[in-house]
Amino acid sequence: MELTRLIVKGGVISPGELRNIVNLSLEQGLKNISFGSRQDIIFPNGFEYSETENNGKLHIVYPNEQSGNNIVSSYVSTDIFRNTPWLTGNKFLYVLEQFKEQPVLKVNITDPKQQLVPLFTGHINFIASEHEDYWYLYIRLPNWQRMEVYPVLIYSWDIAKIYYEIERLVSEESMGIDMIFNLVSENIDSNNRTIDKSLNVPFYPFPYYEGMNRLGIDQYWLGLYWRNNLYDLEFLKEMCDLCFDCKIGKICITPWKSFIVKGIPKDRKLDWEKFLGKKGINVRHSLLELNWHLPVATDWSLNLKTFLVRTLDQFDISTYGLTFGISEYNREGHYFTSIVIEKNKLPKDLESIKIRDTYNVLYAKHFDPNTREYIVHTQDIDKLELPSILIELSKKYFNELGSNTTTDNNTAATVKKENPEYDVYQCSECLTVYNPEFGDAVQNIAKGVLFEDLPDDYCCSLCEAPKSNFVLLTSEKQDI
Repeated sequence: MELTRLIVKGGVISPGELRNIVNLSLEQGLKNISFGSRQDIIFPNGFEYSETENNGKLHIVYPNEQSGNNIVSSYVSTDIFRNTPWLTGNKFLYVLEQFKEQPVLKVNITDPKQQLVPLFTGHINFIASEHEDYWYLYIRLPNWQRMEVYPVLIYSWDIAKIYYEIERLVSEESMGIDMIFNLVSENIDSNNRTIDKSLNVPFYPFPYYEGMNRLGIDQYWLGLYWRNNLYDLEFLKEMCDLCFDCKIGKICITPWKSFIVKGIPKDRKLDWEKFLGKKGINVRHSLLELNWHLPVATDWSLNLKTFLVRTLDQFDISTYGLTFGISEYNREGHYFTSIVIEKNKLPKDLESIKIRDTYNVLYAKHFDPNTREYIVHTQDIDKLELPSILIELSKKYFNELGSNTTTDNNTAATVKKENPEYDVYQCSECLTVYNPEFGDAVQNIAKGVLFEDLPDDYCCSLCEAPKSNFVLLTSEKQDI
């Protein structure tokens, strides 16, 4: 299917920009838009755009047109999921602002401590280090067989100019990482820093990113996901107006074909809940429903996902922390899911014969997609066999969970096993964990307070579910 894409730099768009897109789409007779895996906006039924409209701020890529790639960023995760302390939302915006021209290569700018946005799916991947304002750079150009590490850390304010220099160099001739580094160092005056240790990417289970959730003391954030990835334009138009009314300046697109609105004032929470209720919007899908990567506008993949989700749900299978992807067979593809289901292509001489599709199932090493290493589990199986395979892999995942919590991205995985000192409880609504080792800073609960000793009116800091909704997750106490 031919698709028109709207580039949204870093996945960050203002309500005014989105409303303008919605108005243009409505004028052209469209009823909905979709979101892509690189935080872009997709127009399944076509979209015409004049460069004079909106002062040329929008960058449109038409079908069969190679006119640039989107910059993926984990700005969407700041303040709501785990983050590197110095990497604030404003820092992301300053870095993104440096990119004045549309990149030719795929660029990722991410925080390694979050799990919502992929770290390594770009050609050029900037990943925050522990040193304030310094980033690792991982490069895998389109013709490279493996990813290479740039030998120094990059300063925040040098990111764009170093990217554009790399883009210029590789457009002229093929070269390796050493030559790129030497030529960039000769041509660009930059404030690099020596790499004092390898990048370690901690493994955390996939986060729950939907619904109305607490953000600090006096604000909330809202995650919205629509199963069919067809977002109604009239709904989006009214939502943008509500953002204006609440003085919300940014809307964030996720790579999971959903979006997040941050900074909803506490005293306006009821207005948002009434708005969503009147529109009949479901904001409490199960994690099993949310954690799927599908190609845009392909009915076969959506139908397969629906079949698998319903079957797994029927068997009460837990997939907490796992993510799934569905794609057509492409061994060169770079995935960002724990488990991948590949649909095999029919041989050309069999295309005229109606035969059942077959699938391959792969899983990421340690079920961590940031390892970028996938293991083939089964091949050429029928659709009806897929649920039992996924159940088998789910059990394997939970058997291994906790034995590999850190990925060293220069060497093999580093094994790190932790023994919990306390009983840990988990909210059954949104899967937020209460661990006495850390307490609950949001509600001024000090470290060391046991779950049993929490007040009766304690509620989940994320979704505000009551204390009675928490269930015991572990009971492995360390001998003292």
